[in-house]
This record gives sequence, structure tokens and C-alpha cells, in this order.
Amino acid sequence: MTAKERAAARAEAVRVAMMQVRAIEVAQGVTRQAIADMRDVLIDLAKRRDLFPLEDFPPPEATTARKNALYRLSEDPDHRFALYAQLSMGGTNSPAHDHTTWAVIVGMEGQEVNRLYDPTDDGAVAEREQFVVEAGTGLALMPDDLHSIHIEGDAPVLNFHMYGLALEQLDRRRYYNPETHVWKHFPASEGIRDLPAPA
Repeated sequence: MTAKERAAARAEAVRVAMMQVRAIEVAQGVTRQAIADMRDVLIDLAKRRDLFPLEDFPPPEATTARKNALYRLSEDPDHRFALYAQLSMGGTNSPAHDHTTWAVIVGMEGQEVNRLYDPTDDGAVAEREQFVVEAGTGLALMPDDLHSIHIEGDAPVLNFHMYGLALEQLDRRRYYNPETHVWKHFPASEGIRDLPAPA
């Protein structure tokens, strides 16, 4: 399969998967079962590793401090149902945060540790459990669920990240600073890339 053929096959596989995801939300709304079903759709998509080789997702430039690159695979005209491929090169430790929309993370290459939290009565967070996102697994999060992401080592990690609303539109996500015991808002994400056109 040439790079152009792979890009076309990947676009079609993504299109079909996103049709299934939209149908789930129409039928079930946003419930834990619905986003679990969406996760399962993406786990099936992730099995097509021939369509998502690491070489199609260039890492961040060595001259930048960024440890990950986020590639847009699909997004509706109204910015809903946004699917990304995230390539991380290690050294990632996010604070506990919510998304204000549903979110699904599914593994393809490497391991991403997700810590899940409950809010406490004093306004802080308490870790409830850990879940390793890797090939064949995924995590489904409701809008107010709290988690943090941790990636160690230098090996590349490639995952699907899907959201009910595109990351550039999410400017009310909250994160917790355990040193100051203060909740703050993440700015909307920038620098999301489109996949390079195959030669």
C-alpha cells in the first residue's frame, strides 16, 4: 500500500467510525454506556495499525520544548465529534483536570498511565485508581470526570483522543494545582496539526 493509498483508506475508516460514534450519541445521548460504546468503536479502529503507522505522525520538532504532537483526524463543521491522533515522546505529566465534554482515549502504541480522581469535600482531589491506556484498551470519561496523564521514557506513544467538542473550543477546562490548592482554567488548545499530505 502506497502512502496515498494508506491516507485514503485511513480517511475512509475514520469516516465510518465517526458515523458510528454519532449514531451512538443520537440513540443514547451522553451516558456512561454511550461513551463506553464510542470507546469500543475506536478500539476497533485502532486495530487497523496498518493505517496508523508511526511514520505518518511526525514527532515535535527537536527545537521545541513540546513533548507531543496532536493531529486532527476528523471534526464536524460545528466542531463536534473531534478525533485526534496524539504522538507523545515521553516526559508527560498533566495535572488532574476535567474536559467539560465527553472524552475517549484509546491506545495504539506504547503506554499512557491515566490517574482517575474523585473531588474531596475540601475542594481538592483524591486519586481513586490508575488505568493504563495501551493497544486494545481505552478510557471513556464523562464531562466532569477528573484524570491526569503520565508518560515516562523516550519510546513514542500513539493514542486516539476524541472529544464531544474540539479542543480549540474548550476554554473552560479546569485543572487542580496541588501546591496552591487552587483550581484554574486551561486555555483552549493551539497548535493542532493536520496530517501532512502524502508524497
